[in-house]
Amino acid sequence: MTGYSEHDLECMLFDLESDLAERKESFKGDAPTKAREAVCAFANDLPGRGRPGVVFVGARDDGSPSGLAMTDELLCQLADIKTDGNIVPPPTLTVTKHLLRGQEVAVVTVWPADSPPVRYRGRIYIRIGPRRGIASAQDERILNEKRRHRDRPFDLRPVPSSVLTDLNRLRFEDEYLPAAFAPDILAANERSYEQRLAATKMVVAADEPTPTVLGILVLCPRTRDFIPGAYVQFLRIAGRELADPISDEQLIDGPVADVLRRTDEKLSSHNRTAVDFTSGDRERRTSLYPMPALQQILRNAIMHRSYESTNAPVRVTWYDDRIEITSPGGPFGAVTEENFGQPGVSDYRNPSLAEALRVLGFVQRFGVGIATARRELQLNGNPQPEFEVSPSHVKVTLRPALPKR
Repeated sequence: MTGYSEHDLECMLFDLESDLAERKESFKGDAPTKAREAVCAFANDLPGRGRPGVVFVGARDDGSPSGLAMTDELLCQLADIKTDGNIVPPPTLTVTKHLLRGQEVAVVTVWPADSPPVRYRGRIYIRIGPRRGIASAQDERILNEKRRHRDRPFDLRPVPSSVLTDLNRLRFEDEYLPAAFAPDILAANERSYEQRLAATKMVVAADEPTPTVLGILVLCPRTRDFIPGAYVQFLRIAGRELADPISDEQLIDGPVADVLRRTDEKLSSHNRTAVDFTSGDRERRTSLYPMPALQQILRNAIMHRSYESTNAPVRVTWYDDRIEITSPGGPFGAVTEENFGQPGVSDYRNPSLAEALRVLGFVQRFGVGIATARRELQLNGNPQPEFEVSPSHVKVTLRPALPKR
């Protein structure tokens, strides 16, 4: 969060036509009310400038300093604009003291709100050129649309530190596009590479080709450079406790399709199969764990996990007597700790990632992963899965197939 330089502030102070600056000679009379209205208007940022607005306190209408004393009491009164409860949601602002044109001036810098509209005492104030006013119904509709745009799911948010070349173009054009669209549609489509990425939500827009979280997860070979927790940590423990010796360990990262395939291979390599030649006229094979159940639980863990504000991976810990699959992030939306795993109850923290996994063939139907896992475990003779659900994680414990009698 970067404010303006001294030079920028001086230019804004004397630009009487700016829609990003307002001046108050003092902080008495109706000035506190007018300043709050201005803060509300700057936070709403109806023109979509995307830049902070500034309230100068101690400056006349023509921009010249008024000589107002910059006391601690005044600065505290200005800081109280954010916390006195009259402006909701509370704006993001800073209060600083600057020496402009040889005199001290208080500067209240207000950043555009992520969730407009912002209201002051129930009214929505906006900037109309160099003045402020109350929002019309049309203005309020625009602000509501801006909020919905900014509140998009985490998997569609831009990754500012990434660039277009961080995405693997060959993987996108040879693997993802043919799976997402019919051949005749692709043949007739004259969109540019950037337009195709935008249409599949891998970048923000064709004219703003910043990769999204989805783009990084699906197309970037170095996912952990941008999303540190985007990997699977596999451990094979030779025993029943975490402190027992580790017989196999692997960190599995990269594009999500590679992560799923490589984790499947790792699970298959440890999944012993028993062969029964004696109980019937045909050979019977029983795995410790049915692979379809393991796949469903793992795909759910990767698809529904939180990638935001955590560096934790999905953990697959295979013990002699059980497998534990732990996913960062608790229940989301309509799913709660009480109804988790119940038939017909589902919600999507990462809806676009879920769609990408369907396109890539890892998910056939939404909302049936746990039900499919339960069925496969029952058919294979395994106990039903055990769920530990908390606000911070979901852990699924699977037990091996019961011995045949």
